[in-house]
Amino acid sequence: MTPPIIQAIMTVGTSLPRIDALSKVTGEAHYPGDLVMPGMAHAKVLFARRPHARVISIDASAARAMPGVLAVFTGADLPVNEYGLVLFDAPVMVAPAASAATETSFDGVVRHEGEKIALIVAETEKIAARARDLITVIYEDMPVIASIHDAVKPDAMQIHPHYAGNLMHEYRIRRGDIDAGFAGADVIIEDTYFTGAQEHAYLQPEAGLAYVDEAGRITVQVAGQWVHEDQEQIAHALGLPKDQVRVIYPSIGGAFGGREDMSVQIVLALAAWKLNRPVKIIWTREESIIGHHKRHPMWAHARLGARRDGTLVAAEVTLIADAGPYAYTTTKVLGNATVMCVGPYVVPNVAINSRAVVTNNIPSGAFRGFGAPQALFVAETQMNKLAAALGVDAVALRLKNLLRDGSITVNNTPIPPGCTITDVVQKCVAAAAVAVSAPAISGQAGSRFVTGRGFACGHKNIGFSFGAPENCAATVELHGKTTVERAVVYHAGADCGQGAHTVFLQVAAETLGLPIEKITLVASDTATSGSSGSASASRLTFMASHSIVGAARAALDKWREGERPAVAHFVYRPRATTPMDPITGEADPNITYGYVAQSADIVIDRETGQFHVRRLVCADDVGRAVNPQQVVGQIEGGVVQALGWTGLENFAQRNGKVLSQHFSTYLIPSVFDVPDVVDSVLVENPDPHGAMGIRGMAEMPFLVVAPAVVAAIHDATGVWINELPITPERLRAALQK
Repeated sequence: MTPPIIQAIMTVGTSLPRIDALSKVTGEAHYPGDLVMPGMAHAKVLFARRPHARVISIDASAARAMPGVLAVFTGADLPVNEYGLVLFDAPVMVAPAASAATETSFDGVVRHEGEKIALIVAETEKIAARARDLITVIYEDMPVIASIHDAVKPDAMQIHPHYAGNLMHEYRIRRGDIDAGFAGADVIIEDTYFTGAQEHAYLQPEAGLAYVDEAGRITVQVAGQWVHEDQEQIAHALGLPKDQVRVIYPSIGGAFGGREDMSVQIVLALAAWKLNRPVKIIWTREESIIGHHKRHPMWAHARLGARRDGTLVAAEVTLIADAGPYAYTTTKVLGNATVMCVGPYVVPNVAINSRAVVTNNIPSGAFRGFGAPQALFVAETQMNKLAAALGVDAVALRLKNLLRDGSITVNNTPIPPGCTITDVVQKCVAAAAVAVSAPAISGQAGSRFVTGRGFACGHKNIGFSFGAPENCAATVELHGKTTVERAVVYHAGADCGQGAHTVFLQVAAETLGLPIEKITLVASDTATSGSSGSASASRLTFMASHSIVGAARAALDKWREGERPAVAHFVYRPRATTPMDPITGEADPNITYGYVAQSADIVIDRETGQFHVRRLVCADDVGRAVNPQQVVGQIEGGVVQALGWTGLENFAQRNGKVLSQHFSTYLIPSVFDVPDVVDSVLVENPDPHGAMGIRGMAEMPFLVVAPAVVAAIHDATGVWINELPITPERLRAALQK
């Protein structure tokens, strides 16, 4: 029987309004760039703006002498001048090696043009900018290696002292007998692919405010994706205990993985610590573009073999990722790409070799999809080429080979229970078969304009992978006399615009049986919550729902026992995963997976090489949609962002220099580039690993847009495209050939 303190209130599955919607549309919400404090100083960063050079000397005397300048900080001012999510392999600021305050692994070398050299703090932003220009840095330029293929040549200069031969990391998967597999194939598809870098282009560039709070803690208010990781990175660089550093997230203007690594956090904390006054910084868009990491460019060579009846028998992939000079999250991104590069299929014989290579390009790191989009571009284009070669329907070929519960993956272990890719594919196909109206094509069909349809599907991990520690904490307080009258939920999870905080309250309301307006959320503050883990890996709703349900139930138990107020803390820990064996690649790498299928209808202007997506059907298994409206928003946003990567966003680097430093030269989708119709198909098969059946889905809509579009281009023109982005020039040249 339901306890009398709990009412049956259904909030999960309801499209409730976002709790931050009103404040954001009225301008009342404060983003990091909006924050002000009395006595606030302003900071600017001096960037190296050269891809490879040794710093001989830094002369900031003229800058320090300028009226209004409060301080100029360099790497020599940092007790521990290093940071890194996976490895501490990057300097916070590059300083001449002889000036380091403590010995580190760094040698005063600039390794990409977005390296920080100095932080200037002044009474106004204008003064700080003018003082920055007075700093004289003497460099000794060094050879630049911008090509992954050049970087691994035997005579190539070693870029980073940690990475011999410019090899950062590698994985290897071996399953079955690859030679026998291909010997038994009737058809073999072999080709080479390349995908480019991508800029996150979030709404607000990097900004923040740092100060010393009333408890004496260095407090940093920034936009990020994991407050406790930011806290740890800051404390490490300043040589302080973590409890002397506090990180708070105000409203966040988008992230997409671009805020996982450090940007302004450590230098802001340094300035506030040294000056004992508030310090604020806002990067320009140009500074943001060179100052944070990008999606990994990847090169791949792939072979796929099948019998004449369509049964897959062998897959071989060589994958090389451009890491830039530092690790950031490269080792994990490469691992994901390795696992997904043959797609969501049963393949008995597999050989995969993947490498992350060090270059002098802008560092690569997390971006929505985390390696899976690059991998699935290869896998799904190979499958579509195989269908064409066999003369069979591309969907039927997939249905014959898709993973199902109990299927053995490339890692030679069973796919986790809850594998629903077959259902997702079928629902996508059914939705695509329903005719919808779309704007008429201008011009005469069959002449200048041609149309086509393409299909692709894929899967991706939910949660951290390869044995990485995974947990999520929540605290719930219940207040009242005889009945629970209100509740407070403490949770560190970051709402980067995806609506996570609304979802937290919906899950809490349903578990507690309280109306959502009677629950207060205290979020994204290291001083009030245990660690939530990152808002990444499509994990936050999945993990947070477990932690909130656990804390809420524990608080209700205490309430029944007479505790007033009742306070409960709960840490959710999912089942453990395992790293890949270095020889065979055998592993149980992921907690669970998300599944997606997409159908794209496009029109191509053969004269200009431009294409437009008229309709895109995207089916995602979300387990249980906590807030269906927000799920649809994630699908629409992910699709458009993926279309940018597919056809518009040409992040140009030449000899280590970024050529596209502005939105006038780096084009992102506008309203004119959005598909005429986006059909969002919400598939709800409860995930056996999820609280309430919830399954993460934020990255899934991005995953297979590119191969679906490429398949549609082939359907319309007979031309295959192997390189992204598919710019008009690139497509027109292919059509002319």
